[in-house]
Amino acid sequence: MANKNVVCIGIIAGDFLVKPVEKMPEKGKLVLVDRTELHIGGCAANTAIVLKKLGVDVAVISKVGNDNLGKFVLDKLREEGINISRTMVSDSMTNTSGTSVLIHSDGERSFIHSIGTNAEFKLKDIDVDFVNKFSILHIAGALLMPGFDGDPMAETFKRAKEAGLTTCLDTAWDSSGKWMKLLEKSLPYVDYFLPSIEEARMITGKDAPEDIASFLLSRGVGNVGLKMGGEGSFIMNSSEQHRFKALDIEVSDTTGCGDAYAAGFIAGLARKFSFEKCGMLANLTGAKIATSIGATSGVSSFADILEFGRKHGYIF
Repeated sequence: MANKNVVCIGIIAGDFLVKPVEKMPEKGKLVLVDRTELHIGGCAANTAIVLKKLGVDVAVISKVGNDNLGKFVLDKLREEGINISRTMVSDSMTNTSGTSVLIHSDGERSFIHSIGTNAEFKLKDIDVDFVNKFSILHIAGALLMPGFDGDPMAETFKRAKEAGLTTCLDTAWDSSGKWMKLLEKSLPYVDYFLPSIEEARMITGKDAPEDIASFLLSRGVGNVGLKMGGEGSFIMNSSEQHRFKALDIEVSDTTGCGDAYAAGFIAGLARKFSFEKCGMLANLTGAKIATSIGATSGVSSFADILEFGRKHGYIF
């Protein structure tokens, strides 16, 4: 088996989950919900935790605030067995990033997000020698790190490729609207780009999955995986393409499904799976997360995913 280790660089946060949200209260009013929970969140943290559950050794490089939420996030990562030796605590008064996740009755979500210390993360915060010890680099939450997006991210990918790492990228929604301007220099150094189709449409200006993937491949990306929610997922490179249907499951909460998709795909890479089987594992892992509330609780182990896959006709 290949060297199963991954370093995730990107956003970590606290997620305050509220379910179900049918309407927002008027000013000064109160609306009751069934559940509120505090979870660890952020693309890098979510992907790393699911990767660890899938049997992959993983480290996270990020930044948190010197506050109670930061302590909570770091404690949760330690509990999950994640290497956080290069994740920093800010010496400023900036708070740890946080997200209010409003879960609607159909499992879909809306987000209210504070970038917090993720805005302070910079190229100088990355220990290059540490990163080069890993076999796979995944940057998770691009477009929500204003001190790192753009040239610094491209430089990070370039260094990783020169050191022989496999490179992966996942984006977040860019509320600044810059999209391709922040990504174009990185794309030639990205082996696997795994955005949601909504983000990919904004990045490329294309609509159909095949057109989106073709555009990204033409900009230097090696392989593309598109997360399409209720439409399943789609993967494509220069020689093959595969579409995977959404699984027939009872959806509890779709929070973290995209991050789990990325974790499944990367776990497949770490296990030297074929391109198609990486897509299968990603599709399964993303779906499994939706069966439970929270961004990581739906997956317990690699064996758990394989059994889940067998029930849905996926044989590895």
